[in-house]
Parts: sequence; structure tokens; C-alpha cells
Amino acid sequence: MRSWVFRIVIIIGLTACAAPVFVIQESRANPHPQSGQISGQVRYAENGQPAFNVLVRCDSMISGSCGQETTDRSGRFRFAGLPLSQYTITVRVPGYIEQRQDVELLTAPTANLQFHLRSDGSAKPEATSSFVVDSNVPASAKKEFDQAAALVASGKKESLAESVRHLEKAVTIYPQFVQAQLMLGTAYMDLTQWQKAEQTLKRTVELDPRAANAYFALGELYLRQKKDEDAEKTFLQGLQIEDRSFQGHLSLARVYWSMASKIKDETQARPYLEKAYEQVNKSLALNADLAQAHLFKGNLYLRVRRAADAQHEFEEYLRIEPKGAFAEQARVTIDKIKKALESQPKP
Repeated sequence: MRSWVFRIVIIIGLTACAAPVFVIQESRANPHPQSGQISGQVRYAENGQPAFNVLVRCDSMISGSCGQETTDRSGRFRFAGLPLSQYTITVRVPGYIEQRQDVELLTAPTANLQFHLRSDGSAKPEATSSFVVDSNVPASAKKEFDQAAALVASGKKESLAESVRHLEKAVTIYPQFVQAQLMLGTAYMDLTQWQKAEQTLKRTVELDPRAANAYFALGELYLRQKKDEDAEKTFLQGLQIEDRSFQGHLSLARVYWSMASKIKDETQARPYLEKAYEQVNKSLALNADLAQAHLFKGNLYLRVRRAADAQHEFEEYLRIEPKGAFAEQARVTIDKIKKALESQPKP
């Protein structure tokens, strides 16, 4: 019974950790009236473009940090399931003036914010992994990009092919459009057009060698194709640029898990599992509330037969995402782990 429980949990965890690292999914609003949500959008003031992969932090004026999110490809973010209280939302981007807004959810349970980033005059392309706003983007290319971003943000699968058509027009008009190249590469990947995705993402890093997200996207492409060595190399390149990417470290952990899973001899697999453990710990050190990382770490503990520690990690996942995609499976699995542990002979 015990080994059967281990197999079930590992399947659940690996499925949950398979989501692309460069796409930030918006969480669902908490339906209960005792909780609220703060959502919004971040744009660059210079040309109005959405700010992709920008760190947004939420702090409660009473209890401190309530987490951080990264903007999606349309510059949007969301904090859901918040206690009705007072909060400060902070947006930080290297080379831009820090933006803060205070939010009060006591009289209204929802708030929608708009941030416009203005340069502080110190931004240098070689000093940051964030995309530098390109003022040379023609208006026609920007229009195509914005239409594509809106389609992607809708979350509808049928909109993906249409977004590709807009992005292809954008990069035809302006081939140096880095953000459009990246979005196009990830869209090709989501459509399983592997060759086009690889060519486009490689083009992106050629245009901007400091674009860490492009490396992370390319690494994800290789990981999906089971090209573990290429994935490892590419994720490491991205982390050399942006070592504080918690998603980047988690993705590299997944690469090492994949490498270990291909080795039948447990002794030979152990070094890769240790590397995976090191990377997921780095991810959690940067973002302790990253649900996928707790799910992944639980699987690692199960792999080395540390069931009690695994249980704790799955419980952490449920604490962070009680209504997450794998919440019900996690609850069932925790119960099975508990029963398996209780059935063991007492020392």
C-alpha cells in the first residue's frame, strides 16, 4: 500500500509542475464574501506597452507580506483570496521609478489598479534582464502586438492561432520587436509547432542576449521535447542573467527530475535528485508561497521515502492554493499518506 501511495503522489505532482514557466496564469477570484482581490495592469508610460514579467508585491498593512506575482504578457496581475484589510501594492523594475498604491478592501472587496512605469534615467540594456522599451516600434506593429496580447490574455485556446497571425504581422513590420518575438515563440510552442518555436525563441535571444525570459522559454521548449541536456544548458544561461527568478530555479529542478527519472539505478540517479532539491529550495527561498514548488518538493521527498516531509509540502500547497487545480487530488493523497504512516509498526 505504501509504495502505491508514493506512485500516485508523484504522478499528481509532476502533472502540476508541467505548466510553462514564462506564462503567468491568473488565479480565480475567491467567491466567499469574507475575502477580496486586487488586480491591475502595468504599462510603460513612454509608449503604453504592457510590462511583461514585472514583479508586483502585495503587503498587508497589518500582517506584512501577502505574496508576489509576476505580470503576464498583457501586463496584468491578480492577488485573490485576500482578507478584507488594507494593503500596499508595489511595482519594481530595474531602471524605473518604483510605483506604490495603497488599497483598502474594507468597504469594497475588489480593487483594480493601473501602474505606468517611468524611467529613472539609469536603465541600461546590459544591466537588466527586463526588456528595454523600444521606442522605434512602429505604431502598426504595436497595434498588432496589443491585439495579440489581448487574445492571449483571454485564456481561450481558440484565440491562440489568431494571436499568432497578429504577432507574425508585428515581427514582419518590425523584426527587432523583442517582446513580439518572445510571445510568438511561446505561442508556437503552445501550438506544438516545435521548429517554429525554437527558431523564433533563438531569434529573440539574438536580438536581446540579456532577455532571461527568452532563455527560460527556450529551456521549457527543450524540456517538453525531452531534450534534458539542452534544457539544462539553456535554463542555466537564463539564471546567469536573472538568478532571482523563482520560476527559473523551479524549471531547472524539473530538468534534473527528468534526468533522474531516465536512470534505473537509484544510486546513479541520486546526484540529479540532489540538484533538483537544491534548485527547488532556491525557488522557495525567493518565493515561499510558490505552490508548484511545494508540490514538486513533496514529490522529491516521496522519491527518497520521506513521507512525513512530503505530507507537509502537500499541505503547504493546499494552504496556498486551497482551490487549485490539484487541490482535491492532494487532499486524497495526504489522507493515503497518513494511513500508510499509521499502518507502519511502532518502534
